[in-house]
Amino acid sequence: MNNLIESDKVIGTEVYGPDEAHIGEVKRLVLEKVGGRVAHAVLGFGGFLGMGEDHYPVPWSKLTYNEDLGGFQIDITKDELEEAPRYTADTEYDWSDDNNRRIYDYYGARPYW
Repeated sequence: MNNLIESDKVIGTEVYGPDEAHIGEVKRLVLEKVGGRVAHAVLGFGGFLGMGEDHYPVPWSKLTYNEDLGGFQIDITKDELEEAPRYTADTEYDWSDDNNRRIYDYYGARPYW
């Protein structure tokens, strides 16, 4: 298995829960400008044909690639994810330090910084 992947191939990759149930897909990656680290994968689901879809920033460290599923897997269910910080697809998210802390706290993840 190759350990590297181009970012455009990550976008659109399916995401599954711990029970291997489909949750959504990666809509975008959020990078740290100075250090270049991937901070978040933004997952999208809900809505109809992209309308009314919600976006959920998830710490990159919470996703693992599952070769058998051909996508990423996260250790929380879709129901738990629906309670997470989110924004609508047609708005810009405020990537302030406070909001980043809130995201990492929700997932119990160690911040990238």
